[in-house]
Amino acid sequence: MANADLAAKIAGEQGITNGEARKILDTVFRTIADAAARGEEVSLHGFGKFKVKDTPERAGRNPATGEAITIKASRKLTFAPAKAVKDKLTA
Repeated sequence: MANADLAAKIAGEQGITNGEARKILDTVFRTIADAAARGEEVSLHGFGKFKVKDTPERAGRNPATGEAITIKASRKLTFAPAKAVKDKLTA
């Protein structure tokens, strides 16, 4: 499902235009991204949690040459689904 499909579904269920639904979705996604950039956890009751995970710098190998390289530290956004979502996946 793409953003446009999600916006159309919301618009249909809430009686608003696709454009209004798209603006709402864009605001939600931007707010989650901004919170993640600040290192905050975003918890959506009944859906799940978005968390930022810091991965330290580590040693690795270039798969093409076998040469040892250093992989830079990074931050990753992870998602842990709530029990209700997990239950839907196994039903």
